[in-house]
Order: sequence, then structure tokens, then C-alpha cells
Amino acid sequence: MMTSAIVTVAWGLGSVLWVELVRDFYHLLSHYWPPLYRLHVWHHRVFRPDLTAVSDEIYRQAHWYNDVPECLVMLAFSLLLWGVTHIWAPAEQWVVLAGTLYTLGFLFSAIARGSGLKWAHELTDYTHSPGAFLTPPSNWTVNRPYHWRHHFDNQKAYYCGTFTLVDKLMGTALSLKGKTIAVTGASGTLGRSLLHHLHNRGAKVIALTSKDQAMNLLVQEKNIPLKTITWQVGKESELVSELEQVDILILNHGINVHGERTAEAIALSYEVNTFSSWRLMELFFKTVRTNEEIARKEVWVNTSEAEVSPAVSPLYELSKRALGDLVTLRRLDAPCVVRKLILGPFKSNLNPIGVMSADWVAKQIVNLAVRDVRNIIVTINPFILVAFPMKEFFVSTYFKLFSRQTDA
Repeated sequence: MMTSAIVTVAWGLGSVLWVELVRDFYHLLSHYWPPLYRLHVWHHRVFRPDLTAVSDEIYRQAHWYNDVPECLVMLAFSLLLWGVTHIWAPAEQWVVLAGTLYTLGFLFSAIARGSGLKWAHELTDYTHSPGAFLTPPSNWTVNRPYHWRHHFDNQKAYYCGTFTLVDKLMGTALSLKGKTIAVTGASGTLGRSLLHHLHNRGAKVIALTSKDQAMNLLVQEKNIPLKTITWQVGKESELVSELEQVDILILNHGINVHGERTAEAIALSYEVNTFSSWRLMELFFKTVRTNEEIARKEVWVNTSEAEVSPAVSPLYELSKRALGDLVTLRRLDAPCVVRKLILGPFKSNLNPIGVMSADWVAKQIVNLAVRDVRNIIVTINPFILVAFPMKEFFVSTYFKLFSRQTDA
């Protein structure tokens, strides 16, 4: 009996997911097939950056030209699924009509909005509601900041309507094109590789380095000069004006004192690996004020798999774990998206015996980021793939239960 109920529920939920996938692929096709784009472009003509409508007339027309046809396609495919189920799984044929009923709700809402009924806009068009964004873009579901990016960040990304699955699979859940991205530790092995792969994705990269030398990228045998900013640990506040212009800040600098355990080594490890990154993260949070900044800005923090695994360097482990816990705590209330980079041993000046290529690691980081992975794990150790998510869940839950946000 229990198994039968589970199967029935699965068919019902599957029918809803099916029509959502149809909607997302219809939306995607609308941006690449001119006959559909001529209808879909009305949707992009409607809204200003504050999500208020340009005019009531265009708002209504957009629903007749875009939303209603989209819902009719969803409805047709929901009935197709019912027909297939009628033949191959007749016992479940009525359950899959859940997708049809779900679609009819969207269709009637689109017709009501197209007819100019005010209540329909207020109650059924949540992702286009004006007003202050209260949270950053969601991960698995589409909220207002997430959909805002489709209109005003990159129209060739963020296609999903309710669930973000299709964007994650396609690598369109985060667009790097045109983003200003600053990378600390830029002169290091991983830093250089990150700059290269981010540049290849269309980002405007800035190198933040402690070395007093201009940096450049070698792309197709051509040297491309980079904006290079020299800074020092302990002087993070000097970067405030630069951070205002940055969309994504990648905190990648660090130090490894290996087997040292002197008082000086302890102080240096925590200052560089923990507190410097924490200070920069807090300074960056203060630059996130407007809806656009909430939707576009992000912090990526390289905390390393030392959060849950030995690194054969006690002070490196301790300082990185402290940073990891601070990030877990602060992103409970962060005004923008915060990603963790959980990286295994790659070959670099800090770790000359690393077994992974820094270039390969950087490529995987970018590939996972554009799929909106919030905890980016790149490792050869399968234990980390299990241990880190468990650790992050329990630590985050503990922090949520036993700490609180206070008004500034």
C-alpha cells in the first residue's frame, strides 16, 4: 500500500516537473528561434530595472503574445503525457492530470493578466513584483532576484521559470559575461588559472596581488594586460573603492607554513588565511545595497578541503577551518550569494606535491559556478564529497539555532 502511494505521488509530481521542463525549453527556444522570439520579445519590453511596467498596455499585450502561447504549449505536452500514460500505465493516467491542472492555473492567470485584472498581477506574477529584494538569488527555485538577472543581466541565461534545474544542467544558472571579477592571490598558480578561465567566459578580470608587478594573460599567443592592484594583508580597507565596482570577489590568497608551530607561524596563518579573507568579505558585503547589487554580486571563498580533511599542515588546517566556519556563519545573513571552494591538493607553490593540475581545478570551479553550485568541491578524494556536505549541514544548522542576527 505504501509503495503504491509513493508511486502515485511520484507520477503526480513528475507530471508537474514535466510541464515545467516544457516551459523552460520553450523559453530557451524563444531566444534562438526568430518566430518565437518575435512573440517573446514582448515580455522583455515590459519591465524597467525596478520591475515596474513600462505601460499597462504593453504589459497586457506581453501576456497574450508570450505567456498564453507558452501555457498552451505546456498544456499540449501535459495532455501528451496523459495519452502516453493512458497507453503504458493506465492505472496512473488520472494522476498525471495534475500537470494539466497545474498548467491550467498558469493559463487562466495569464489570461487574467492579459485582460488587465489588477489582482491577477499582484497575486500571480510574483517574479515580476517591484520592490526591494529581501534575499539573494535562490539556488533551486526561481525568486525575483534570480529572474531579474534574465531581464537585466544576461537574456541568454537564467531561463527557468519555477525550478532552476534546466539552467543548472545547461550552465546558464550564472552568467559571467561582462561581470567584473577580482581575484586575490592572483599571482599564484590557481589565481592565474582562474583569471584565464574567467576571461574566457567573457568576464572582466582584476588581479589582486601582493606582488608589485603588472600581470597579463597569454591568450592565443597574445599577451593581454590585466588591471592589477597591489595590496597587503592588514590593509584591506584600502580596497573599498575598488570593491564598489566588483561584481564577484574571489578570495583565493593564503599561506602554508607547513610543519611550523611557533607563535609567529600561528599569528601569520590566522592573519592571512582567516582574518584577511573575513575582513575583505565584510567590506564587500557593505557594497551590496541596491537590488541590482543583490542580484549580481557574489563572494567565492577558497576554504579548501582542510575543513574536513587533514592537509599534513596543522596550522593551514586550523586557519582554513576557522575561515570555513566564519563563512558558514556569515552566509546565513549575507546580502549576496556566497560560494565556498572546497579544493583538494593541486600542485602550486603552497603545495608542491599536489596531485591535481591547478588549471584543471580552475576549469572545474568555473564549470560548477555557472551551474550555481554553492559549495564547489573539486577533489580526488571521494570521502570529501560525502563528509563536507554533512559537516556543512550540521554546522550551519547549529549556527542557525544558537546564533541570531542583530540590527546594525
